[in-house]
Amino acid sequence: MILNYSTACIQSYIRNSRGVQQFSCRWLPFSSPKALVFLCHGYGTECGGFMREIGIRLAGAGYAVFGIDYEGHGRSFGARCYIKKFEYIVKDCHDYFKSVCAEEEFRGKGRFLYGESMGGAVALLVHKKNPTFYNGAILVAPMCKISEKVKPHPVVINILTSFEEIIPKWKIVPTKDVIDSAFKDPVKREMIRNNKLIYQDKPRLKTALEMLRTSMSLEHTLHEVTFPFFVLHGKADTVTDPEISKALYERASSKDKMIKLYTGMWHGLTSGEPEENIALVFADIIAWLDKHTGEGSAIEVQPVEDDTDMLRTKPASPTKVDIIERLATSASPAKKGTYFCGLNGRRLLHLSAM
Repeated sequence: MILNYSTACIQSYIRNSRGVQQFSCRWLPFSSPKALVFLCHGYGTECGGFMREIGIRLAGAGYAVFGIDYEGHGRSFGARCYIKKFEYIVKDCHDYFKSVCAEEEFRGKGRFLYGESMGGAVALLVHKKNPTFYNGAILVAPMCKISEKVKPHPVVINILTSFEEIIPKWKIVPTKDVIDSAFKDPVKREMIRNNKLIYQDKPRLKTALEMLRTSMSLEHTLHEVTFPFFVLHGKADTVTDPEISKALYERASSKDKMIKLYTGMWHGLTSGEPEENIALVFADIIAWLDKHTGEGSAIEVQPVEDDTDMLRTKPASPTKVDIIERLATSASPAKKGTYFCGLNGRRLLHLSAM
């Protein structure tokens, strides 16, 4: 493992059940953690840099935070931002999270999922794999329903599906650049745009269809969500419709659920707002976690055995081929209109990318 003292981030690689090496990271508090928080990042983003602030703040509040870059995302190996099967992402996350829970120092600790945008969909599907394993979730502008404003016509879906197995990796899906509309603070916006580990090219055909199918499937199974959750959304979000979070809150079968809509805030609640807004959002998140882990919370933790298919590998050098390739493919100037993001906008095949 590599310990970065400037961020208190411990980094390592793991090998998933398909033999692909994936980057993982963790932020640990100085004392025994109150609970474990597992990060599910959005499409095209990554954990080590983009979600670094989340790891630092939650670790500072006493929580152990763990993240994994999906296959093909960030520092992980695999075809760049190619999602062959959405289920692979869900399985990889669940396997890694379970392996962490099986570590001696974390046995018996509460477990919470944290998902942003597409990561919200990942978190909900991880929950569905084992509904009693996780004790709750933080869902920030989750991708769990397609807005009626942008739902593609069935004919469009059928046409794209007919080419799915012929040209699955082709980058042909029309998209718009939403970095400008997702992140309010101009300085943070440019920092995100300059993060070379964030994918800023057109999405591949099969990737877009996998995300579309996942969103549509989740929309019809929101009633199957049963664990405690806190869903947050900016009222001025033009990337994912706040109505999506409202639908989740209204349809979920969870007895313990909370929703908060932030007036004037955009999509990037934890990464793109002015500092005072970000501080407010994190205060709400930490307050919710503290309520569910403190005295009187009566948290129950399901026993776990490390029966996953993942194998730990040695720390990878920063000059690994996969990282070089990612920097190279991202170094070329990104064209305006190619950042795959959005459940609001023109009626194309736009999905959430963050």
